[in-house]
Amino acid sequence: MRKLLVAFLSLSFWLALPLTAAEAPANFAMHESRKPMPEIRFEDGEGNEKTLADFRGRTVLLNVWATWCVPCREEMPTLDRLQAELGGPEFEVLALSIDRAGPDAVREFYSEIGIENLALHIDPSVKAMFALGVVGLPTTILIDREGNELGRLVGPAEWDSPDMTEFMRSTINQD
Repeated sequence: MRKLLVAFLSLSFWLALPLTAAEAPANFAMHESRKPMPEIRFEDGEGNEKTLADFRGRTVLLNVWATWCVPCREEMPTLDRLQAELGGPEFEVLALSIDRAGPDAVREFYSEIGIENLALHIDPSVKAMFALGVVGLPTTILIDREGNELGRLVGPAEWDSPDMTEFMRSTINQD
């Protein structure tokens, strides 16, 4: 009887614990506490000014990249597939190009490699890169619904891998 009681209490303890987000991939540096994001400005594909505040209310995966960056070019299709799978009112991949050549260079690149699900966002001034503390390309920052940084990954990743997709899905659901 005692063993049954211990087993029941143990199970009750585990069932009472909150569900936790999936483990972050090894190269994704998650912060111990959320960090406020700087207010950055950039443009959409039509030349309209945007800020991160325009994306409040959804989890954002902000990817800072450039068309001339080889690892950026290689990972862009995986970000496009992640947006296709998870994008919507709860989540958005915000691919922010720092190309000084302007939006036409990004449009040409999107067309060349078949990007269909990512919106065009650009900061040819490169001010956002410095404000965000980006030290290398690509850099990807995970942002919560209130606009706080949860963590970041410097370098390329397979954004549509099963582990990464599950991590993103879990983060969206926990946020």
